[in-house]
Amino acid sequence: MAKTVTDENFETFVSKGVSLVDLYADWCGPCKQIAPIIDDLSTDYDQVGKMDVDENPETMRELGIRSIPTILIYKDGVQVDRHVGMAQKVQLQDLIDKHLD
Repeated sequence: MAKTVTDENFETFVSKGVSLVDLYADWCGPCKQIAPIIDDLSTDYDQVGKMDVDENPETMRELGIRSIPTILIYKDGVQVDRHVGMAQKVQLQDLIDKHLD
C-alpha cells in the first residue's frame, strides 16, 4: 500500500533516495484508474506515496500542479521527473528506474 503524504511530511518523504508521489483527488476518474497501479508499485519500491490535493493545497500550489493525476519523481529531495495523466505500470517503473543508482 502506498504511503500517505501530506503538506507536513512531503519534504521528509522525498528527501532521501528515489521517491514517487501520486497527486490525486477522490473525485477524479483518472486518479481512481491509476490508484491500483500506484498501490502495485508500492510493493516493488519503498518510497511510493499518495497525496490528496484537496487536503494538501499548500504543496499543490508550491509545485504549480494544475492537472491530476500528476506523478512526481524525486531523487534526494530534487524533482527529477513529472508525468501528468494516466500511465501504465511499466511507464512509471521506467520513470523510477532511470533515477536509481
